[in-house]
Amino acid sequence: MNELKDIKCFLLDMDGTFYLGNTLIDGALDFLDILKSQKKKFIFLTNNSSKNKAIYKQKLSAFGCCIDEEQVYTSGEATIWYMKKNCPGNRIYLIGTEPLMKEFENAGFTLIKDKNDNPDYVVLGFDTTLTYEKIMIGCDYIRDGVPFIATHPDLNCPLEHNKYMPDTGAMIRMFEASTGVSPVVIGKPHRYIVEAISEKYGLKKDDVAIVGDRLYTDIKTGANSGITSILVLSGETSEEMYKQSEISADYVFSSIKYIGEELKQF
Repeated sequence: MNELKDIKCFLLDMDGTFYLGNTLIDGALDFLDILKSQKKKFIFLTNNSSKNKAIYKQKLSAFGCCIDEEQVYTSGEATIWYMKKNCPGNRIYLIGTEPLMKEFENAGFTLIKDKNDNPDYVVLGFDTTLTYEKIMIGCDYIRDGVPFIATHPDLNCPLEHNKYMPDTGAMIRMFEASTGVSPVVIGKPHRYIVEAISEKYGLKKDDVAIVGDRLYTDIKTGANSGITSILVLSGETSEEMYKQSEISADYVFSSIKYIGEELKQF
């Protein structure tokens, strides 16, 4: 764990940390202004692979947060990084949204859509357009021995008013129950996504902290990757949940606003 004043780059979760649904969390923009004034960097890091960098840039811009696309990093991009490094073959059966499909195609992958074809991999993302046909085809390929990869393990995606929608982790469990096969998972809390970011942006782990609202993804990433972790209680994790959890954060704040207040003291 490093002291907050020594952190040079903050990896910021989005859903539940910077905003909830279409509502900006109080103090979020002020926090970024404080980082800029102290010449600290930030990268928006999300496990949500249903959208690409351009869509997130547009969403953040609507909140008054104007950034470059390169200040956003998704589990979809990390999955592409991992597959290019570790997976021979580029023919995949991708279970995901149109933006994720375009991201993989732009990276040089061939998307298999015929159920009688022979993909090299099955890749599962946060597919908000999931159909029973996609599930059946994916399960058939996995049972036939096609390697299975998932972008991230989040069970739920937080929404406004304490509501949630089932996320990729819930879908993973369905595929596991049907096929008996567990995927290689790339996104938080696994070290792959931090390794991908460190390589792309030239970051040292001692200089990095991750800020997020989920214990089993955001905060566990800190322990798995050797970086500082900061829990905010503005999303999925309540104070009571944290007290009962075996996962510990290096720092705990009510929201991102109060991280900024702390930094202003230095």
